[in-house]
Amino acid sequence: MKWFYELVYGRFRAPWDIGPRKELVELVESGRIKPCKAIDLGSGTASNVVFLAQRGFDVTGVDFAAAAVELGRKRAAEAGVRADFIRDDLTDLRHVSGTFDLLVDYGTLDDLSPPKRDQYLRSVLPLTHPKSQFVLYCFEWKPRWWERPFFHSFACEPGEIERRFGPHFDIECHSRSVDYSQWPAGQAVYLMTRKGESK
Repeated sequence: MKWFYELVYGRFRAPWDIGPRKELVELVESGRIKPCKAIDLGSGTASNVVFLAQRGFDVTGVDFAAAAVELGRKRAAEAGVRADFIRDDLTDLRHVSGTFDLLVDYGTLDDLSPPKRDQYLRSVLPLTHPKSQFVLYCFEWKPRWWERPFFHSFACEPGEIERRFGPHFDIECHSRSVDYSQWPAGQAVYLMTRKGESK
């Protein structure tokens, strides 16, 4: 998959290059998420990074595609904002350290196989501290029989986010929609808060 993202970010305009995601915008503009130290996990087109930087966040974008990192630096410069961009693998972080008050993931976790999702969680948890907030967007619906052979590398099943993250975070479903007349058939956005137990 890495070659795919290198190609898309380096040569084309990604179909998901639609600006900052509306749920993140809503949460920031409503004051539920306030300026803080933030990281975008799988920063891609950098739209969320630029938006957060414009709103006073100290923000870092991380992506495993070198083309995404370069695109992010370019767009931050064009927008006149300061942001850091790091090339790293979210299933085995080597270059990101410290903790963050806000983590954002729009469509990275659900792009991973179940074993890689386990590795992602183990890798990302050390970036949090008690009360860290985590905005997580994923494709999510109950798969139909013909979707099952490839479903787990594209979307999450209902209840999976609670199962994976529940031991570590208090979880609120911010929004969810399912429409089986479309494909992808569903999506959900979660706002999670890290529990106070030691990491």
